[in-house]
Amino acid sequence: HVQLVESGGGSVQAGESLELSCDGIGYVSSSYSLGWFRQAPGKEREGVAVIDGDGRIWYADSAKGRFTISLDNARNTLHLEMNDLKPEDSGVYYCAASRAYRTVIARTISPGPYDWWGQGTQVTVS
Repeated sequence: HVQLVESGGGSVQAGESLELSCDGIGYVSSSYSLGWFRQAPGKEREGVAVIDGDGRIWYADSAKGRFTISLDNARNTLHLEMNDLKPEDSGVYYCAASRAYRTVIARTISPGPYDWWGQGTQVTVS
């Protein structure tokens, strides 16, 4: 049973940094894809960063150069380091896992292929 739990959210000023963590990854097969998504009020859930099952890393254009997705050495925790945060980065951040080996199509990160989701952690940038 896969249970993902995010932590690390909070309220920060623009330009500051946060690091999100997602526990429970250790129960997920190493061939599965892992990702971070976010959802702002009134908007659809959007992909932020993904590590596909083949190890390839993908970032949304809005995250490139500022966010870094990573797994710890034991593959137990998924991280998202976020630097130079902007108000438009605000929202609930979710980690997710997918049975699919590859989830990014045409360089687009979509929540559709993801099977398991955490409960989310709020990030507010002002």
